[in-house]
Parts: sequence; C-alpha cells; structure tokens
Amino acid sequence: MIVGTAGHIDHGKTALVKALTGVDADRLKEEKARGITIDLGYAYSDLGDGRQLGFVDVPGHERFVHNMLAGATGIDAALLIVSAAEGIKPQTVEHLQIIDLLGLDRGVVALTKADLADDDQLLERMAEVETLLAATSLKGAEIVPVSALTGRGVDELKTRLLALGESSKGATGFARLAVDRSFVLSGAGVVVTGTIHAGEIKVDDRLLLTPSGLEARVRSLHAQNRPAEIGRAGERCALNLTGARLSKDAIRRGDWVVSSELHAPTDRLDVELSLLTSEGQPMKHWSPVHVHLGAAHVMGRVALLEGDKLAPGDTALAQLVLDEKVGALAGDRVILRDPSAIRTMAGANVIDPFGPPRNRRSERRLAELAALAEPDSQVLPKLLRLETGFVETGRFGLARNLRPVDVDKLLQAAGGAKLEGFGFLAETLAAARKDIVDTLKAHHEAKPDAPGLQPERLRLALAKRWPPAVFKALLDQEVKARAVMVDGAFLRLPGHSLTLGARDEALWREISAELVRERFKPPRVRDFANAYSVPEPEMRKLLQRLAKVGRVVEVAPDQYFLRPVVAEMIAVAHAFGREFTAAEFRDKLDNGRKVAILILEFFDRHGITIRRGDLRRTVPQKLEQYGPAGAASTAAADR
Repeated sequence: MIVGTAGHIDHGKTALVKALTGVDADRLKEEKARGITIDLGYAYSDLGDGRQLGFVDVPGHERFVHNMLAGATGIDAALLIVSAAEGIKPQTVEHLQIIDLLGLDRGVVALTKADLADDDQLLERMAEVETLLAATSLKGAEIVPVSALTGRGVDELKTRLLALGESSKGATGFARLAVDRSFVLSGAGVVVTGTIHAGEIKVDDRLLLTPSGLEARVRSLHAQNRPAEIGRAGERCALNLTGARLSKDAIRRGDWVVSSELHAPTDRLDVELSLLTSEGQPMKHWSPVHVHLGAAHVMGRVALLEGDKLAPGDTALAQLVLDEKVGALAGDRVILRDPSAIRTMAGANVIDPFGPPRNRRSERRLAELAALAEPDSQVLPKLLRLETGFVETGRFGLARNLRPVDVDKLLQAAGGAKLEGFGFLAETLAAARKDIVDTLKAHHEAKPDAPGLQPERLRLALAKRWPPAVFKALLDQEVKARAVMVDGAFLRLPGHSLTLGARDEALWREISAELVRERFKPPRVRDFANAYSVPEPEMRKLLQRLAKVGRVVEVAPDQYFLRPVVAEMIAVAHAFGREFTAAEFRDKLDNGRKVAILILEFFDRHGITIRRGDLRRTVPQKLEQYGPAGAASTAAADR
C-alpha cells in the first residue's frame, strides 16, 4: 500500500517519515539547503509483518502543490500531518480538500511535535482536527500524537497504518503505471518510477508510453524498493526501460506506462464535477483551469453539461477539454485548480475518458453518462436499455480497463449478447431482426417488380435508425441465417425474386448469350433492339431492370456488360502489375480503342483505377467491387 503524507510546511512530514522508515525523503540539494520538501520524496518500511508500506512525502509549501498532486493521485491512504504546536494552517486545509476530492477514505492523522505541547493543548488540537475532518472523506480517522524527536507515538502510528489494510487498486485489467520521475542510471539506462494503478508489470514485458506511443521493454524492475520480477497494482515501482526511440527527454512526469491495449490518448474527459463549498463564486461554463490527473498537469477548460454555472458545493456533469492529450480511464480522479494555480477549486471523477466533441449536452448523451456513472456490475443493464440500444464492447472495455472476457461476463450477466464487437439485449436483437424483415416485406409488397433494397436504403427505412457499423453487424447476422438474401447490389427476402414475363425471359436468354459471345465488345441497346425487332425504349427498360438486380452493368450510356465480365476486365487491368496505357489494355481485350476507353473511364469514375496522364494503375481495395473474376461463359446459365 502507498501512504501519502499531507499537511502544511514545517509541520514535520519529512521528519516523521524518517522516524517511520529510517529514510530521509528529502533527496534534492535545494531541499536540504532550504529545509523544505520541494518535490516528491519516497521511503519504504516493513511495518512488522513482511509487507512493505511505501510513503510519498509531498511538498507542504503552497508554491509546490502541483508537485504534491503528482504524488497524491497515486496513493491508497493519507497520513495527514498537523503540528501540535501550530495547529491547522492553510495547506492543512488545502491538502485535506485534495484528499477529500480524490475520494480517499482511509487515513490517519499524526499530531506531530507532541513534545512541544502539554496535554490540554493536545486535546484542543485533536478537537480542532476532528471538526475539520467531520465534513470530509476522512471523518472519524484516528488521531495519534507523535514526536519524531522523542519517538512518542511512532509505534502506535505504525500499528494504525498497518490496520488500514492493503491497496484497493485493481489487480485485474491491463497494466498501467503513472510516471512521476524519469532519469538515466549509469550502466542501466532510462529508469521511470511511479505507482501501478492496475494490473501487473513483469520483466521483459513490452509496453507503450502514453500519450507519446513510444515502445519500451522492461529490462528490470524494483517493486517497493526491492528487486523483483513482477510489480503489482498498489506498489511503487522503478522500471528500467529500453527501446529504440527511448530517452530520458522523451519521457515526462504525467506519462503512463501501459499495456498496448490501453494506449488511447484523449483530450476530452466527461466527468462528474464537484465545486468546493469554499469557492467564493460559481464556476462558469468554459472556465480555464489547471487539470491534475495521475501525475499529469495540463491546462484545460470546463464545459458544463447541465447549465452555464455550477454553484459552490454543487455537483454536475461536465466535459474537461484539455490543451494536450493525456492517458485517462473511467474512475480516474481529477483535481482542478484556478488559472493562476493559487488554489484548489474542484475535483472530478472520470465517467467517460473519450467524450464526444459534439452533442455533449444532448438528452441522449446525458442519459448515457448517467448510466456510465454506475459501477461495472450495474452499468450494462442500464446502458443497454437506453435509446441507443447497443454498447461498443471494445470501447467500453478500454474505458474501464476490462479484459474482453470480463466484458463478456458482464454482458451475459445483463442478459445480453455480443455481435461483431457490439453488445445488445436479447429483446433488442429480436426487435431489430423483425424490423429488418418487416421493412423488406413492406417494400416487396409496395413494389413487387423491384429487386429489393440496397443496404443503405434499408438502413434508412428501418423504424430504428442504427449507425452504419451497427447495422452491418445486424444485417450480417440475418444474411448468415439466410433470413435475408443478397442479390447483386440488393437485399431481399428469400421468397422474393424479380421475375420476367415469358416474352422478356426468352428475350433475356437471347441477349445474355450474345453478351457472353461478345463479352469484351457487347452490342449496344439499339443493336439489340434492331436484332430482335423490339422498340428501343422497351429494350432499354428491360436492360435497366436487369442492371438493378446486378445481372448486367451499364459501363457507358446504353452499353451493358455482364457483371462477371466487368470483374474479369478489372482482373485483366490488375494483372499488369504496374501502370499501363489504354493501348495495352485494348490489346489485352482486343475490343478496339473506343470501347477500351469507355471501360477505363468507367473504372476511373468508380475508383477502380487512378489515372496519371496517359497511365493508369489499379486500386487493390476496389478489385472485387463487382465480385471475383469468374467465368463469364457461365454467366447466362447462372442467371
């Protein structure tokens, strides 16, 4: 467990840590010279049962509160220091406010310099501290008079600290360490120190630095100041890192060392924000603030989501819009200070680390945030019953540092099911299936001579309009179940097909046979009309109907090719394996320059080829836009 000291300057924090651990946490020359803690100091102690307690000695001077915050957000319990000789001071109050805003409810108060006060003074100080704690998360905390000089109360304080228990940080989930120091150690290389907030880090693990994305391998590590093979959540660790682009200057306080699954830098945090009662005036929408999260310190603005002002002592939903990206996850605690960094103003709990830039105040979004504020075990039942009707399981797991198997368990417990990366309630899936089938059925009844609906037209026609990716997952399921059939570019129900009259069917057999024989240079509409003594408008209408169901493709006005032939011609163009000319393409098809140019211009329009002067090249992603290059000679029979 990590214990953080807190309190006013010169109230004896560093001396008390030394009495508890035997280690002087003031490590900088300037700290020694000035007699105050400027930066974070660390010390460790075995308090009697083999477990190591780590102590973070934070600065008590108001000028260095930003350094205090870099250590405070990684601690499990607080050791609040109050001098028996001087009593409560400004930084005592601010540090306690920070402890309260961080939600720390485990702690002990050390009434230091007890040798300088008599019994009456000690009782008076204890009463003052109890009153101060009454409205905070440390209400009821033990108060122990101690003296680092005489040793009074030190053993009792050790016992009280040990009774606080072990770290409550999550052992499950992917690894995540908040960097508060980075330096180069002679003979070892780059070393970072920090607290593991989740998961485990092992020697030889390959990790990423967030937000930079730099790759790093763990060469060796120390956990709680001891050489180890593994560091666990709740332990302070020093990691010796190596990587191709890694250097001391490439890492800064506030970075995270994370498993690759957690690398997702963000600059918009949707939070539940609480403004301190001590603030003299309401916080306005878009107020500039200093934002402290983990060991990071960045500037940002507060976008209030439930009004334009937040009164002192009130809590509301807000979005923190940061000037630079940070690593953040749901459940992280944030401290906000005023633009001049003089005072602590507010605290926040991250609900969604990936807040949207638009519609953040919409009724739908506020309902979603209310559901996301629930604990892991309760969030999905509420989230899946919202108007949206689905959860993106990968994003949900990332935001809360849940492994896929744990997300699946939560989804199952909520009565849901996963479909191509999205979670739904069973009743939602059933309703979506019915909606798809009913919409296609209604279309067939209204337009019996139409082939069906194109996918996007179907999506927009549904009673519930799903986002494209979600609709695709739902549709794929119906296609696999053969409840919906894919017919060229159209979707239809299994019992529906475009049927031609006896005369048109006989005419199509003749036309398709001709299209196979002259597959690279087919006759035009007027040629078919003259050949079979059919009025040209009637012939054109027939071929247009056939194009709608994907049997033929109109490459140029009144110039139709069988669909498999179009796929074959794309394959011919791609087979060059390089840029090619129209003449080379014409020679391969042996169909004359004019028709070859018409085909290539069609390819250009549909992004199948890219033209540069007289040269073209194919686009690999478009090669199967009209299906695989099949045998065109069987096209008529297949139809």
